Amino acid sequence: MAFTDGRKIGGLYTAEVLRTDRVTPHMVRVTFTGEDLKRLPVRGYDQWFRLFLPRRNGQTDFAAVPERFGMAGYLKYLTAKSGTRPPFRNYTVRELRPDLGELDVDFVAHGDQGIAGPWARRAQAGERVALIDQGRGFDPIDDAGFVLLAGDESALPAIAGILRSLPRSTAGLAIIEIPTADDMQSVEAPCGVEVRWLARTDPHERPGILALEAVHAYSPAQPASLQAYLAGEQRCVAESRRHLVTAGVPKSRIAFTGYWKVGRAG
Repeated sequence: MAFTDGRKIGGLYTAEVLRTDRVTPHMVRVTFTGEDLKRLPVRGYDQWFRLFLPRRNGQTDFAAVPERFGMAGYLKYLTAKSGTRPPFRNYTVRELRPDLGELDVDFVAHGDQGIAGPWARRAQAGERVALIDQGRGFDPIDDAGFVLLAGDESALPAIAGILRSLPRSTAGLAIIEIPTADDMQSVEAPCGVEVRWLARTDPHERPGILALEAVHAYSPAQPASLQAYLAGEQRCVAESRRHLVTAGVPKSRIAFTGYWKVGRAG
């Protein structure tokens, strides 16, 4: 399974907000609850989904959300009335507790820009959402001698999920850039994986640069057996991937996704 396989996966689930928690200065955790979540598959690693949010005016047509997000499903969504169809963004499972019907999702909260972050900050218990399961983008490679994970705060939930799911014998390096040192979170990582937190010291510094510099400084000892996962700001992801390919890492061993781009909301 990989990012490109997401459109082949079906599964529509509804839930509602149970509670919210400001876990760090720039991260809000929203806990969702609902009977549907008891049947949401636990895929581990960076399990992700398309999250459909309530409109701010309260008039949201969740019937516009398709069962699957392939071409037909997306057309169904687009043909729904624009003033009532729910906006959506892609998010990662922070923790899924199917026995309780609960799902934790972490939202980066940077001011009032975007859709999902501001919604998470003001979310109230009982607000309804819908989501489409899209599988996962990281699949462990059996012969991986070393695993490299890198991204900014938007990739933190995905990297944390991968670290939690990796075999305990895994050797590797996780590079996580965050806005401030206070944005560090507790993560479950194999003993052989170094978790390196990089906090920006200048609030005006372009996000992703510290992570990119750290990846550029890394030279794989055995590039042919390295497995990499790159996520976050688009420039950081693209240039990190280019560096690894130049260093001899096969493209097929690099999973990558650009969640967002500096200067472009949402």
